[in-house]
Amino acid sequence: MFPELNNLLNTSPARAEQGVSLTTARERGQLVFLEGLKSSVDIFFQTQEEPYPLQFLREARAGNLLPLYRFVRDALKPEDSGEAAWRYPVLLVDDLSVLLSLGLEAVAVLDFIHYCRATICSELKGNVVALVHDSGDAEDEENDVLLNGLSHQSHLVLRAEGLATGFCKDVHGQLKILWRRPSKSIARQDQNLIYQYKIQDKSVSFFARGMSPAVL
Repeated sequence: MFPELNNLLNTSPARAEQGVSLTTARERGQLVFLEGLKSSVDIFFQTQEEPYPLQFLREARAGNLLPLYRFVRDALKPEDSGEAAWRYPVLLVDDLSVLLSLGLEAVAVLDFIHYCRATICSELKGNVVALVHDSGDAEDEENDVLLNGLSHQSHLVLRAEGLATGFCKDVHGQLKILWRRPSKSIARQDQNLIYQYKIQDKSVSFFARGMSPAVL
Protein backbone atom coordinates (compact mmCIF):
# COMPACT_ATOMS: atom_id res chain seq x y z
CA MET A 1 0.00 0.00 0.00
CA PHE A 2 1.22 3.46 -0.83
CA PRO A 3 1.41 6.08 1.92
CA GLU A 4 -1.28 8.75 1.85
CA LEU A 5 -0.46 11.98 0.05
CA ASN A 6 -2.65 14.94 0.97
CA ASN A 7 -3.02 18.17 -1.00
CA LEU A 8 -5.21 20.76 0.66
CA LEU A 9 -6.33 23.99 -0.95
CA ASN A 10 -7.94 26.37 1.54
CA THR A 11 -9.29 29.81 0.62
CA SER A 12 -10.20 31.15 4.03
CA PRO A 13 -7.72 32.04 6.80
CA ALA A 14 -7.69 29.75 9.80
CA ARG A 15 -8.89 31.06 13.13
CA ALA A 16 -6.58 29.77 15.76
CA GLU A 17 -9.02 30.28 18.61
CA GLN A 18 -11.79 28.25 16.96
CA GLY A 19 -9.94 25.77 14.81
CA VAL A 20 -10.87 24.72 11.29
CA SER A 21 -13.19 21.88 10.33
CA LEU A 22 -11.84 20.37 7.12
CA THR A 23 -15.10 18.48 6.57
CA THR A 24 -17.12 21.70 6.73
CA ALA A 25 -14.62 23.52 4.52
CA ARG A 26 -14.90 20.78 1.92
CA GLU A 27 -18.70 20.92 1.96
CA ARG A 28 -18.57 24.69 1.44
CA GLY A 29 -16.22 24.37 -1.51
CA GLN A 30 -13.34 25.94 0.40
CA LEU A 31 -11.23 22.80 0.31
CA VAL A 32 -10.04 20.55 -2.51
CA PHE A 33 -8.60 17.29 -1.24
CA LEU A 34 -6.56 14.72 -3.12
CA GLU A 35 -6.48 11.43 -1.24
CA GLY A 36 -3.20 9.89 -2.32
CA LEU A 37 -3.96 6.37 -1.09
CA LYS A 38 -7.23 6.11 -3.02
CA SER A 39 -5.80 7.81 -6.11
CA SER A 40 -2.78 5.52 -6.17
CA VAL A 41 -5.10 2.50 -6.29
CA ASP A 42 -7.43 3.98 -8.92
CA ILE A 43 -4.53 4.67 -11.25
CA PHE A 44 -3.94 0.95 -11.79
CA PHE A 45 -7.58 0.31 -12.78
CA GLN A 46 -8.23 3.33 -14.96
CA THR A 47 -9.44 2.78 -18.51
CA GLN A 48 -9.48 6.40 -19.64
CA GLU A 49 -6.50 7.89 -21.39
CA GLU A 50 -6.84 11.14 -19.45
CA PRO A 51 -3.88 11.35 -17.04
CA TYR A 52 -4.48 11.06 -13.32
CA PRO A 53 -2.72 13.36 -10.81
CA LEU A 54 -0.48 10.44 -9.77
CA GLN A 55 0.07 9.21 -13.32
CA PHE A 56 3.80 8.75 -12.65
CA LEU A 57 3.01 5.57 -10.69
CA ARG A 58 2.28 3.76 -13.95
CA GLU A 59 5.31 5.03 -15.81
CA ALA A 60 8.39 2.90 -16.24
CA ARG A 61 10.64 5.76 -15.24
CA ALA A 62 8.99 7.92 -12.59
CA GLY A 63 9.56 11.64 -12.86
CA ASN A 64 6.60 13.32 -14.56
CA LEU A 65 4.64 15.39 -12.03
CA LEU A 66 2.95 17.53 -14.66
CA PRO A 67 -0.48 15.84 -14.16
CA LEU A 68 -0.23 16.52 -10.41
CA TYR A 69 0.60 20.17 -11.05
CA ARG A 70 -2.31 20.46 -13.49
CA PHE A 71 -4.61 19.05 -10.80
CA VAL A 72 -3.49 21.81 -8.45
CA ARG A 73 -3.76 24.50 -11.13
CA ASP A 74 -7.21 23.38 -12.34
CA ALA A 75 -8.54 23.21 -8.77
CA LEU A 76 -7.90 26.94 -8.48
CA LYS A 77 -9.85 27.86 -11.61
CA PRO A 78 -13.41 29.19 -11.18
CA GLU A 79 -16.20 26.99 -12.46
CA ASP A 80 -18.13 27.82 -15.66
CA SER A 81 -21.18 28.59 -13.52
CA GLY A 82 -19.73 31.99 -12.69
CA GLU A 83 -18.19 31.02 -9.39
CA ALA A 84 -15.67 33.54 -8.11
CA ALA A 85 -12.01 32.71 -8.39
CA TRP A 86 -10.04 31.52 -5.38
CA ARG A 87 -8.58 34.34 -3.29
CA TYR A 88 -5.27 33.92 -1.50
CA PRO A 89 -5.23 30.11 -1.74
CA VAL A 90 -2.98 27.90 0.39
CA LEU A 91 -1.54 24.63 -0.89
CA LEU A 92 -0.62 22.16 1.86
CA VAL A 93 1.42 19.11 0.85
CA ASP A 94 1.82 16.34 3.45
CA ASP A 95 4.40 15.22 2.73
CA LEU A 96 6.94 15.64 -0.08
CA SER A 97 9.21 12.93 1.29
CA VAL A 98 6.57 10.38 0.23
CA LEU A 99 7.22 11.25 -3.41
CA LEU A 100 10.86 10.29 -2.99
CA SER A 101 9.89 6.94 -1.51
CA LEU A 102 7.71 6.34 -4.59
CA GLY A 103 10.73 6.60 -6.87
CA LEU A 104 10.82 10.27 -7.83
CA GLU A 105 14.05 12.23 -7.85
CA ALA A 106 14.47 15.32 -5.70
CA VAL A 107 14.93 17.53 -8.77
CA ALA A 108 11.53 16.49 -10.13
CA VAL A 109 9.84 17.27 -6.80
CA LEU A 110 11.57 20.64 -6.60
CA ASP A 111 10.41 21.45 -10.15
CA PHE A 112 6.83 20.57 -9.13
CA ILE A 113 7.00 22.90 -6.13
CA HIS A 114 8.56 25.62 -8.29
CA TYR A 115 5.62 25.59 -10.71
CA CYS A 116 3.14 25.50 -7.83
CA ARG A 117 4.82 28.51 -6.24
CA ALA A 118 4.80 30.39 -9.54
CA THR A 119 1.04 29.86 -9.88
CA ILE A 120 -0.08 30.16 -6.27
CA CYS A 121 2.39 32.64 -4.77
CA SER A 122 3.21 34.88 -7.73
CA GLU A 123 -0.05 34.89 -9.69
CA LEU A 124 -2.66 34.34 -6.96
CA LYS A 125 -0.78 35.89 -4.02
CA GLY A 126 -1.26 32.73 -1.95
CA ASN A 127 1.09 30.45 -0.04
CA VAL A 128 2.59 26.96 -0.32
CA VAL A 129 3.22 24.91 2.83
CA ALA A 130 5.11 21.63 2.53
CA LEU A 131 6.30 19.00 4.99
CA VAL A 132 9.63 17.23 4.50
CA HIS A 133 11.18 14.68 6.84
CA ASP A 134 14.82 15.13 7.78
CA SER A 135 16.82 11.95 7.28
CA GLY A 136 18.91 12.85 10.33
CA ASP A 137 22.02 10.72 10.64
CA ALA A 138 20.94 8.43 7.79
CA GLU A 139 22.68 8.98 4.47
CA ASP A 140 19.88 9.97 2.08
CA GLU A 141 21.28 12.23 -0.60
CA GLU A 142 17.98 12.73 -2.44
CA ASN A 143 16.14 13.74 0.74
CA ASP A 144 18.97 16.13 1.65
CA VAL A 145 18.78 17.75 -1.80
CA LEU A 146 15.02 18.19 -1.42
CA LEU A 147 15.29 19.57 2.11
CA ASN A 148 18.08 22.01 1.26
CA GLY A 149 16.37 23.11 -1.94
CA LEU A 150 13.11 23.90 -0.19
CA SER A 151 14.86 25.62 2.72
CA HIS A 152 16.77 27.85 0.30
CA GLN A 153 13.65 29.12 -1.48
CA SER A 154 11.32 29.37 1.55
CA HIS A 155 10.56 32.58 3.41
CA LEU A 156 9.61 30.74 6.60
CA VAL A 157 11.26 27.51 7.76
CA LEU A 158 9.96 25.61 10.81
CA ARG A 159 12.13 22.75 12.00
CA ALA A 160 10.73 20.45 14.69
CA GLU A 161 13.29 18.28 16.46
CA GLY A 162 13.91 16.45 19.69
CA LEU A 163 15.89 17.74 22.62
CA ALA A 164 19.66 17.30 22.49
CA THR A 165 19.55 16.38 26.18
CA GLY A 166 17.24 13.43 25.53
CA PHE A 167 13.82 12.52 26.88
CA CYS A 168 11.98 14.95 29.14
CA LYS A 169 8.49 14.41 30.52
CA ASP A 170 7.51 18.08 30.45
CA VAL A 171 9.28 19.16 27.21
CA HIS A 172 8.86 16.98 24.14
CA GLY A 173 11.04 18.90 21.69
CA GLN A 174 11.95 22.26 20.22
CA LEU A 175 10.88 24.28 17.20
CA LYS A 176 13.46 26.31 15.31
CA ILE A 177 12.00 29.13 13.22
CA LEU A 178 13.86 30.93 10.45
CA TRP A 179 12.02 33.90 8.97
CA ARG A 180 13.59 35.46 5.90
CA ARG A 181 12.27 38.96 5.32
CA PRO A 182 11.45 40.01 1.73
CA SER A 183 14.38 41.46 -0.19
CA LYS A 184 12.49 44.75 -0.62
CA SER A 185 11.96 45.14 3.12
CA ILE A 186 13.62 48.15 4.72
CA ALA A 187 14.59 46.11 7.76
CA ARG A 188 16.35 43.37 5.81
CA GLN A 189 17.38 41.02 8.59
CA ASP A 190 16.56 37.35 9.01
CA GLN A 191 15.09 36.26 12.33
CA ASN A 192 15.98 33.06 14.16
CA LEU A 193 13.74 31.94 17.00
CA ILE A 194 13.67 28.80 19.12
CA TYR A 195 10.67 27.60 21.12
CA GLN A 196 10.20 24.43 23.10
CA TYR A 197 6.92 22.52 23.04
CA LYS A 198 4.86 19.90 24.82
CA ILE A 199 2.32 17.76 22.95
CA GLN A 200 -0.98 17.46 24.84
CA ASP A 201 -4.12 15.46 24.14
CA LYS A 202 -5.68 17.87 21.62
CA SER A 203 -3.20 20.71 21.39
CA VAL A 204 0.45 21.73 21.60
CA SER A 205 1.90 24.18 24.12
CA PHE A 206 4.82 26.41 23.08
CA PHE A 207 7.14 28.33 25.39
CA ALA A 208 10.60 29.88 25.43
CA ARG A 209 13.58 27.72 26.30
CA GLY A 210 13.75 27.09 30.02
CA MET A 211 10.27 28.53 30.57
CA SER A 212 8.30 25.29 30.83
CA PRO A 213 5.34 25.62 33.24
CA ALA A 214 6.64 22.53 35.04
CA VAL A 215 9.94 24.30 35.74
CA LEU A 216 8.36 27.60 36.78
